Amino acid sequence: MPNPQSLKTFVDAMWDDEIVPTLFEYIKIPNKSPSFDKDWEKHGYMEQAVTMFEGWARRHLGKFPGATLTVERLPGRTPLIFIDIPGTGSDCVMLYGHLDKQPEMKGWFEGFGPWIPLIKDDKLYGRGGADDGYAMFSSLTALMALKEQNVPFARCIVLIEACEESGSYDLPFYIDHLAARIGKPSLVICLDSGAGNYDQLWMTTSLRGLANGTLTVRVLTEGVHSGAASGIVPSSFRIARQLLSRIEDEDTGRILLDDLYVQVPPARIAQARAAAEILGEQVSAMYPFAGGTKPMGSDRADLVLNRTWRPQLAVVGGEGLTPVEEAGNVLLPYTKLKLSLRLPPTLDGGQAVEAVTKALSAAAPNDAEVEVKFGEGSTGWNAPELAPWLEASLAKASTDAFGKPPAYMGEGGSIPFMAMLGEKFPGVQFVITGVLGPHSNAHGPNEFLHIPTGKRVTMAMAQVIADHFNRPK
Repeated sequence: MPNPQSLKTFVDAMWDDEIVPTLFEYIKIPNKSPSFDKDWEKHGYMEQAVTMFEGWARRHLGKFPGATLTVERLPGRTPLIFIDIPGTGSDCVMLYGHLDKQPEMKGWFEGFGPWIPLIKDDKLYGRGGADDGYAMFSSLTALMALKEQNVPFARCIVLIEACEESGSYDLPFYIDHLAARIGKPSLVICLDSGAGNYDQLWMTTSLRGLANGTLTVRVLTEGVHSGAASGIVPSSFRIARQLLSRIEDEDTGRILLDDLYVQVPPARIAQARAAAEILGEQVSAMYPFAGGTKPMGSDRADLVLNRTWRPQLAVVGGEGLTPVEEAGNVLLPYTKLKLSLRLPPTLDGGQAVEAVTKALSAAAPNDAEVEVKFGEGSTGWNAPELAPWLEASLAKASTDAFGKPPAYMGEGGSIPFMAMLGEKFPGVQFVITGVLGPHSNAHGPNEFLHIPTGKRVTMAMAQVIADHFNRPK
């Protein structure tokens, strides 16, 4: 088995000398995911990031005799990095990450920015370092750390996609394309998730599904002076607000459609309570509330369940409203809202889209023209029960790396790849973790990677991979 102190020494040096400087350069690349850069291929930023990752990996693959790396390119799709590292025996571990990024967002601290890498207080600021650029470097470093100590491990494959922030719509095609080369993994490690704090290893037990769509309400073919029209022509904004009230209680935020709820497993309720006990006030204090804004409840375990197992609606974008400084007294012809609906992990995404579309599309107030457009909907994921060897391994890995036992909690976000893998490889064990702890703010302004946590997660994953090889067969 690996020596914990030797693991720490090796991993710390790799992060300081190799990983952080590379991530520093990676953050400078505005390789936004295809949903946010329709001309991503023409701009070439994604190719620049892939080339950087490929070059770093090739420099280190010589430590693994027989290892191969290919950049897979299916026509019309984002590229995928596929690394195959031989191991001992016929078993297989899959390690997953992505290198595409969310868009810029406003609100960065003065002097900071999405493409401006800065290190302050052990935090590497900039878009994509924590979500999820570090994953490939961490994965290969964990394997190099085992190799340095001559600790055996199973064959490992590393998949780094470039479409995750757009819903991983290219990934299923690559999984099918590579099926014969992948084989059947018995353990999947994903480093694209969150952490309740920076004090211990956090295991993600579930991921919510997602339905994204738009609601458009049109009342006029062109804008009209509000003095002449208000009182006769209904407000498109008001009607949009009324339609949203069909699916969400505007007083409490509770989703009103019964079809969007599932029975929460008792084990997940117990884990939510335990997580709330560990986090205490940080359950809500981790968010940058403005002024005296308060959370949507006082029961901390209930808040954890709200963000992990209950449907929630967010309006994340809009059209039709004129910027305040330019707005005249005009009754606007339409209001268009982009809706993000988070779904319980075990709810079928297609079923949710059907229910929401039906509710919003029924006869509108004043017979306004309404258009509802949703994608297919993404089904979430609920982790299978941990095998005894893995539960014991995670306990040791967290204690060795962090000095505390692991914690277990669902995540409010979505990683479409996990549900797909669960279907394709029944019985596979999952380790879903990450470095996105309090205030790290993935997708928003001031995103950062907490460097000490990145080191500890890398060390923990090395321990888990070693234990996987030695587990009872």
